[in-house]
Amino acid sequence: MTSFCTLRPTTKQVTFTELRNHAKTYFDFAESGEMIRVLRNCKPIVDSVPVMADLPSWKRRKAQPLVIGDESVSRLILEERGSGS
Repeated sequence: MTSFCTLRPTTKQVTFTELRNHAKTYFDFAESGEMIRVLRNCKPIVDSVPVMADLPSWKRRKAQPLVIGDESVSRLILEERGSGS
């Protein structure tokens, strides 16, 4: 039975020797947002994932409140501080 590996559409597979001989080309692919999978003896040894640039604050994902049960931890802390004074 043949097993197939499902790669993301932007993933390139390359042998270790090919990467070593043409590193600039593959680093250019990574810089443009593509993932590189490096193979040695036909086995994957590295998945190189491009570093994403810092997003401006308005594009960042909003922080989610910490909740225990149905109560927000912030509310619990504020209530505790209010009753302790």
